[in-house]
Parts: sequence; C-alpha cells; structure tokens
Amino acid sequence: MRLRRRQFQHLAASALALPALSRTAAAQAWPAQPVRFVVGYAAGQSIDILARLIGQSLSEQLGQPFIVENKPGAGGNIAAEGVARAAADGYTLLVVGANNPINSTLYDKLGFDLQRDFAPVAGIYSVYQVMEVKADFPARTVPQFIAYAKANPGKINFGSAGTGSVAHVTGEWFKMMAGVDMQHVPYRGAPLALADLLNGQVQVMFDNLPSSIEHIRAGRLRALGVSTPKPLALLPGVPTIGEVLPGFETSAFAGLGAPAGTPREIVDRLNNCVNTALADPKLKARILDLGGVPMPMTPAGFGQFLAVETEKWGKVIRAANIKPG
Repeated sequence: MRLRRRQFQHLAASALALPALSRTAAAQAWPAQPVRFVVGYAAGQSIDILARLIGQSLSEQLGQPFIVENKPGAGGNIAAEGVARAAADGYTLLVVGANNPINSTLYDKLGFDLQRDFAPVAGIYSVYQVMEVKADFPARTVPQFIAYAKANPGKINFGSAGTGSVAHVTGEWFKMMAGVDMQHVPYRGAPLALADLLNGQVQVMFDNLPSSIEHIRAGRLRALGVSTPKPLALLPGVPTIGEVLPGFETSAFAGLGAPAGTPREIVDRLNNCVNTALADPKLKARILDLGGVPMPMTPAGFGQFLAVETEKWGKVIRAANIKPG
C-alpha cells in the first residue's frame, strides 16, 4: 500500500525526533546506574580525597553510587583521553585538575582537546601555592629573595613535583616576572622535592599549601609569600607574592568535566548537586583542613576559568620552552 505524501512526511519527522526524545528521556531518568569519577592521579592525594567526598555527597543526593576510578599516568592525560572518548551520557566524568590546562600546551600531540572534547560541569576547590625556603636560608622576604637570586645567578635550584607540574610552571613564571635565573630540578612528586628542600639540595619551592603547611608550622621551612589574591588566615603574617609582583596569582584546583555532548539537563543537575555539597558546613571545613578553598561555579564560569588557565600557562610554557619530562 502506498503512503500518502502527508503521512510519509509525518512518519519521517517522527523518526528524526526519536533520537532527541530518547536523549531527553535518558537525561530525565539520570542517574539510573552508578556514575564514575575518573581521577588522573593515584589514590590518597588531595584531588582524590575531595573527589571521594563530593562523590559521597552526590550519592546521598541522587541515590546512586559515585565511584572514584584512579587512572594515573602521562600527567593525567590517560584519564582525560579515556573520558573524552566515553559516552556522553553523564555516567563517566573527569575530575579536572590544574594539570589539564597546563598539558594543553605542554604536549604537542594529545588525543583530545580540553576545550572541544569536554563540557565543563562544576568547580570543586582551589589550593594555592606557598613560596618556601629552608629555615636557615638568608632571605626572609620575597624582595630579599629576589635580591639574593640576582646576586647569585644560576646558583639557586627550585624543586617541583615534576616537569609541567603547577609547582614547575609557577616557578618559571616567578623567574620571568622577577627577572631572576634559577635552575629547575624536577622530582617524581612533591614529597621527594620537599625532602630535598629540607636537606638543602634545592633552595626554594612553590608547593601546594596542604603538603607544606606542617613543615612551616614546625619551623622547618619558612614561608616567604603565598600565591593568593589576599593573605591567608592559615599563614598569619605571610604576605602575598602579588604585593611584590603585581598580578602573580596561581593555584591548583579540581573540578568536573563531562564528555562533550552530555545533555544540558544532566550537566545542570550535576552542577546544582556539587554546589549544594560545597555549601555543606562539614564539607567546607574538610576542604579548609586540606588547605583548600571551596570553588562553586556555574558550568559557564568553570569553562571560562579553564580557558583563562590554559591561556596563562600556555604563555609561560612557550616563553620558557618547557617540554614534557
């Protein structure tokens, strides 16, 4: 039997609408199964701990398990590429870290693009850096350190958690802004770099505050400045580096990203739930205990934040000619 033209058009339109309707239905039913948080670092680091705390809150809010899956390697690129290729259904999410915008320029060939292949979902927290030296180092302030470095060009070593880490690019940025010559010494993680800072093998480090604060409180290390826009209550009397080098502000951070094309309804629901979790006094206190600051954002705000970070570190990496380790 031949179909009339109007019937055919109606059936064709219905067929085209089916994928959109199925996506809408799936978004409305989400989450109907466990959700994975993929972390590009080993378990136990602060980004992993915060991912688990946020996941626990989301499980309570949404009634499904949020499972953290650790996939360390290649500076977080293995985890990011895996999520970029995952189904855009809200069940596989990347815990985005500061390494991701850095890697966008550091690596010439990535199997993904941070701006193109991910939908920004939410910010979680930020962690600022502290510029620190051993307690017996001659300089007691950032200006004194700059003067000492200029009087001893090439003789100061700064340690970092590895090539392309936040500590590394922060140190390179400091060199550029202060006009000093220091040698970078990369380590396999912050603990090894801190150990050599404490025994005098390197002279300065720009470390994430949580891993250094107890050494500072115990007097083993001296904090010269923090990379925050304002002084930190955790380090009373320690000025910002920006007071000497205007505009100097850096941080490590964590947030959530989803594969591009994830339904907007799912992204918005996730964002609302993450921001609800960050407003909880107990979780806020836990973030502060880890030396961080809650970072609630809209999806658009987090996307803009990532774009700014990518541009900032891209300039530093190109100017310093940093290559992957």
